[in-house]
Amino acid sequence: MPSEHAAQRASRIPRFEQRVLLGSVLVALPALLAALTLVLVRWEEPRRWACIAIAIVATAWLARWQYRRVVFPLYTLSGLLEALRQGDYSLRGVQGGVLGDAIYDINALAERLQRERLEFEESSYLLGKTLAALDSAVFVFDDGHRLRLLNPAAQRLLDAERHQLFGLSAAELGLASLLEGPAARVLTHVFPGRNGRFEIRHAPLRSGGRGGQLLVVNDVSRVLREEERAAWQRLLRVLGHEVNNSLAPIQSMAGTLATLAAREPLPEDWREDFRGGLELIGHRAEALGRFLSSYSKLARLPPPQPRTVELSTLVAKVAKLEQRLAVSVEAGEPLSLQADPDQLEQALINLLRNAVEATLPHGGVRLRWKQDGERACIEVEDDGPGPPPSDNLFVPFFTTKPGGSGIGLALARQIAEAHEGGVALLAREDARGAVARLWLPVRSPAGTAEPGDSVE
Repeated sequence: MPSEHAAQRASRIPRFEQRVLLGSVLVALPALLAALTLVLVRWEEPRRWACIAIAIVATAWLARWQYRRVVFPLYTLSGLLEALRQGDYSLRGVQGGVLGDAIYDINALAERLQRERLEFEESSYLLGKTLAALDSAVFVFDDGHRLRLLNPAAQRLLDAERHQLFGLSAAELGLASLLEGPAARVLTHVFPGRNGRFEIRHAPLRSGGRGGQLLVVNDVSRVLREEERAAWQRLLRVLGHEVNNSLAPIQSMAGTLATLAAREPLPEDWREDFRGGLELIGHRAEALGRFLSSYSKLARLPPPQPRTVELSTLVAKVAKLEQRLAVSVEAGEPLSLQADPDQLEQALINLLRNAVEATLPHGGVRLRWKQDGERACIEVEDDGPGPPPSDNLFVPFFTTKPGGSGIGLALARQIAEAHEGGVALLAREDARGAVARLWLPVRSPAGTAEPGDSVE
């Protein structure tokens, strides 16, 4: 650990400063000894000069020794620091000597920097691979709105080589308008390499103390086309099923009546046969008309016109509209919200009708409401067999009931989502049956009209 190493290094004697001081004393020692000898001993002239010469030689040798002992490790240290400055983290110094502690720290620093650079290179490689695999176009601009980074999807979107795009401004690339406005939006745009509907997201960046912009362009045209095609396929499948169910008996009965009319003489009961056949044709035509009317009702739901709605009054009114079964209303705390009363009433009627039909002829249905945080929840609980095991309960025209239209739940969910809420159909946890839960925000839904008069 660093603290342990510091303690050990502090306890080492002699330290570098002490070694330099000791070396300096050793360099001066021959001269001191020679001077002391000349003062204390009365030597003759030749011996004096010999003593002085020996002192000079010894001092020079010790000075050279001290020089090499101090300067050469500093050269090593300087070389290591220069290697670090140049980004070469593989060079290591030999530990020991007068600068052993400093060499140890430099080696540790080099190992750490080498490890961090390896991690950075691995992260950069992973980031590059991730950006290359993205279908979304990614652009990075500097503080002057000049392009500094883009991925292959962005290159394909602009239909140009990478070297042709770097350094160009957002205006020159035709992207300046995308860096303005809301941070996230969907719009129709024409790029050199593609056109259609795109999701645009941009956010500020900061690197090296300088600002920049990140721009992400995601092509949603293909996704929308796939969803649109799937929706049309589901709609055509349902429409084809319903129309065939009505046209098949009409065609069969028309053929039967034509055969009957061609007989000579007509049978005595031909009037009854014709009357029954025409009634069947009229009944199937009426059923087909009701189906198309239901579809029109679902497709033409107007935007909600919110007003202040008191849930206790609205729930009690909906409960009284059901005549086939007595609906129990569990009173809750007074709660009002901003909603379209007519649409909310229609949604609750659909949920209540499903609950009653699932419960008949025996069982009960209960209506209740409560506030859950910023949401108002209305629950319709029944004692029926529970929700059917299907993921298509909220798909328009899907039904598990004979003669059902398949729009009740779909219309309820569409109304709730128009109010920024939702609908769920769940199995009861405490007993047999189902719970239809509709929730709406207590606040006024965004984008709707201003509240008007209170609805009682």
